[in-house]
Amino acid sequence: MRRIPIAVAARRVTALLVLIGALAAAGGGAGPAPVTKAHAAPRPLPAFDSAPARSFLDTLEFNTFHWFWDLQGMDSILTPDREPTRTFSSVAAIGFALNAYAIGAERKWVSREAAAHRTLATLEFLWSAPQDSSISDATGYRGFFYHFLEPVRGRRFKDVELSTIDTALLLAGALFAQSYFDRPDPVETRVRAVAESLYARADWRWMQVRAPSICMGWSPEGGFLPYDWGGYDEAMVLHVLALGATRHAVEGDVWGKWSASYKWGTFHGRGMVGFAPLFGHQYSHVWIDYRGIQDTFMAQHGIDYFENSRRATLSQRDYAIQNPSGYRGYSARLWGLTACDGPTDSTIEIAGRKREFHTYDARGASFVRIGDDGTIAPCAAAGSIAFAPEVVIPALMAMHADYGALAFDRHGFVDALNPTLNVPVHVSQGRIVPGVGWFDTDRLGIDQGPILAMIENWRSGLIWKCMRRNPHIIRGLERAGFRGGWLATAPDPR
Repeated sequence: MRRIPIAVAARRVTALLVLIGALAAAGGGAGPAPVTKAHAAPRPLPAFDSAPARSFLDTLEFNTFHWFWDLQGMDSILTPDREPTRTFSSVAAIGFALNAYAIGAERKWVSREAAAHRTLATLEFLWSAPQDSSISDATGYRGFFYHFLEPVRGRRFKDVELSTIDTALLLAGALFAQSYFDRPDPVETRVRAVAESLYARADWRWMQVRAPSICMGWSPEGGFLPYDWGGYDEAMVLHVLALGATRHAVEGDVWGKWSASYKWGTFHGRGMVGFAPLFGHQYSHVWIDYRGIQDTFMAQHGIDYFENSRRATLSQRDYAIQNPSGYRGYSARLWGLTACDGPTDSTIEIAGRKREFHTYDARGASFVRIGDDGTIAPCAAAGSIAFAPEVVIPALMAMHADYGALAFDRHGFVDALNPTLNVPVHVSQGRIVPGVGWFDTDRLGIDQGPILAMIENWRSGLIWKCMRRNPHIIRGLERAGFRGGWLATAPDPR
């Protein structure tokens, strides 16, 4: 789950000088065109299925993979929450890193043996780390993990909560590793066993303090949080995992209770279940192929969750093209709102108009709400590539062409940019290029993860194919009431 206060409190202002020509030196191609203050007229978008598009995706996927591969192990075996600002390790980012290692092996960017060893080292660390109710010397409790961990020792970071959603994203990555590393050699055999043990240890039933709902978390100081999961968001995968467990599976009509608070509405002419930030329409799809399978709710509306995410993506693009607030640069070349970094928490006058900006925030646009300060996250579009490649790929190529190394380098896209904030003022994060805009200097693991995973799912279906044979995923979907599509011929999970 995206939580703002602790991340903001731990953040530090980072100075990073980015040269326009750095992309070429970092393996990013021939280098971007110089950034100008504004283009006089819209330029045509590139074709999404062209040779240049395929080459661009090769570079984007490769560079994003190396964010995980290069940075993991700098301080410890754990994946950093963000970089180059060093704060703590993110449990959810570790789940995305487990995806990355297998993708790197499949693409032959690293050897399968190296990927398996790194995966096993990560899983073994998590399995062996202290699990108890102590305030400061544990990594987790009852099979769940704290939201953030100290990067070296892997213990609870400050007073963060034991998080059900961050644990779920970690376990989803572990189960993918379990299905991907399927060879009989000792390392891959051990990967499968430790992943199974981690998943089995999570006591989902303990988190049903207001059954049948699942609690968002727990802390040793205050006990269970007063909030439960309800309504459509990134927790769809959490519920599938909690239902699919062989031990400690949740009881009662868990899926019915959760989906009962869905909000169905229309945004830019498309009917859908609403959630404003795009990450809520992407995270669960990283691991689970929802194409052609339906629960009761989606069957009643005649679509599946994949189509729902496609509609959310296209509607956000339409919102940016319409640009009701007049933000600079919004168009088919620049769109995508989600939870991400931002420049500052202040109101600034720009071109005679007062604009309110924010740092890390859950930005989004839907019929549920609009949260927009002109800050675009490339991961918002990129994480939707499998849903709408015909509009996502041209937009990503345009961001690269228009902003060059200010937005893209050897580790892929920066977390966010804001062309509207182009006046020289103090910012809390990133830097301002006068006349061009604000550009983040950090990348976040939970934003890099969907970029890499969803590009690979669109190109090869790697994660989806592996997870379609994982018995825990099959069992969880069936217990949630999903039917049809690939589930009709899936292996018996018993």
